[in-house]
Amino acid sequence: MDLIIIKKTKDYVVINKPAGLITHGAKHIKDVVSLASLLVAEFPEIVDVGDDKLRPGIVHRLDKNVSGLIVVARNQKMFDSLKGQFKARNVDKQYVALVYGQTTKDYDTIEFPLERSAKGFKMAAKPLGTLIEGNTREAITLFDVREAFINYTLLNVSIKTGRTHQIRCHLTAYGYPIVGDDLYSTKKTRIKNKKINLERIFLCATKLSFKDLDGENVKFEVEIPEELKIFLRKVK
Repeated sequence: MDLIIIKKTKDYVVINKPAGLITHGAKHIKDVVSLASLLVAEFPEIVDVGDDKLRPGIVHRLDKNVSGLIVVARNQKMFDSLKGQFKARNVDKQYVALVYGQTTKDYDTIEFPLERSAKGFKMAAKPLGTLIEGNTREAITLFDVREAFINYTLLNVSIKTGRTHQIRCHLTAYGYPIVGDDLYSTKKTRIKNKKINLERIFLCATKLSFKDLDGENVKFEVEIPEELKIFLRKVK
């Protein structure tokens, strides 16, 4: 598998990650092809960049069955800069998602606090007003309708916080599960997912902007991949 490189500089590289590829390994996930392993093969200097050997140069991630833009630092100075920008919420990340149903609003902000569920491998949305303490984290997701269909709605989505599975968990808790997502779903949408056989989640990180080391704001944008375009044509 080859990397889809959108932009390469001496300080960073912007990648368009395909669905089906994990961003990086973990203690229990080793010796598998990941974005991290492909990056180290292409840019060996990043092996010592960052604060975790399993995530060389990687400041943020995308879930395995989600595609789109990721920026990776090629040196520690850029890594520290990006980490600071993410922490300060100065990085703009925008996504396109297709959800089941027609949303009742053209735009909205979802602010359910999130915490890891009792099962451990997924997140749980808590009621508004839940105290932000312990394992409960603030989470803010914004969306606006891009196009409405009979049984689906295509959304532009942006996030102000970067919690695990945030968009997926938030949209399901809001009442509109993402097409192809079996983890955050209802019994009805899981049945629908089997019928459509998309083999991925209809969620793509299409826009990304941040500041480079010269303080210039750099912006990147990609289209949704062909398999999502094909599916959209079927539901229109």
